[in-house]
Amino acid sequence: MNVLLTGAYGRCGTAIIDHLHDEPAYEFTYLDRDDPDGGEDYGSHETVAADVADGQALRDAATGQDAIIHLAGYPFTDGTWQDVHQPNIIGTLNALEAAREAELETVVFASSNHVMGMYESENAPKLYFGSDAPFRLSQEDPVRPDSYYGVSKSFGEDLCRYYVENHEYPKRAHAIRICSVRMPEYDHPYGDAENDVDSGEYERGSDEYEKQVARMKGMWQSRRDFAHMIDRCLQTDENGFEIFSGVSDNDRRWYSIENARETIGYDPRDNGEEWDAPPE
Repeated sequence: MNVLLTGAYGRCGTAIIDHLHDEPAYEFTYLDRDDPDGGEDYGSHETVAADVADGQALRDAATGQDAIIHLAGYPFTDGTWQDVHQPNIIGTLNALEAAREAELETVVFASSNHVMGMYESENAPKLYFGSDAPFRLSQEDPVRPDSYYGVSKSFGEDLCRYYVENHEYPKRAHAIRICSVRMPEYDHPYGDAENDVDSGEYERGSDEYEKQVARMKGMWQSRRDFAHMIDRCLQTDENGFEIFSGVSDNDRRWYSIENARETIGYDPRDNGEEWDAPPE
């Protein structure tokens, strides 16, 4: 399967490279606006340098592909409408239009937990400290974006559904509401807290540190679990539009993974509760 991966050198793209690049089932084309910032391993892959806001560049890159994994976009919740409009709104439209014109069967779209972010905002930080979450959000719950970023991802989900239900191609589109995927150094439920300690934000063991750990024990999706979910999305032959929660099998998660288990056979290996300290 020939797969175009946009936003290839970000946190999620590099997880796919680390775990799926050598799989014989796939031949990847990497598309990114910037040079890779992940060392020699990422720099050794052939890359199309393009901005997803450039529709012609995306259409050119999609030629000869079988699927698009669309990760590229503006990733910050404090962004303005102007920040998200071109990369997230126009960029997603361009990716889907490229898939339609090139007659690609599969689109995997990087959505975000921030499509549902107000549920967390209203229940934090109490939500983080329960051994079992008081609710499990699924694709059936109303969207409640917490930012322009969240709104842009909600729009992307709707656009994916529109293309699948109103055009011959793509045949299927899967939106993954990614929770917390991190770079390899911080790929564990202590990752955000340790990153903040390394940045001088606070000290290890402080109340803020413990809050970050508690949150990540619910929100973490390990890099290998994320890559596994991508693999399952690419391998299914069921047509239509689906939304999946991108999270590992954490005891205290508040996002349901039952739809992903049943629909694409998602079988995560990691659970944030299995960690009681950061790696040494």
